[in-house]
Amino acid sequence: MPVDFSHLRHLLQHRLNLIADHAFRDRDAAAHLAALQKVSEDLTAEHGKLRSSLPPRLNHYLTQASYSKALEYLSNPQGE
Repeated sequence: MPVDFSHLRHLLQHRLNLIADHAFRDRDAAAHLAALQKVSEDLTAEHGKLRSSLPPRLNHYLTQASYSKALEYLSNPQGE
């Protein structure tokens, strides 16, 4: 049965959206930082939950915190 990576994909995209949200950062830097920390913790937890079923390349990207590459991989898997 294929593994569902939709939550992982959502977290990765949410992290990128937060990073790009300069208005949020400028309006409330502490809340912006807290939101980034929360999504990072959620990504770490999701990685741990999925680790045994991840393709090697995706696991590498997540282990190295190459989150943009991980999202790109999920959008266009390279046949692993």
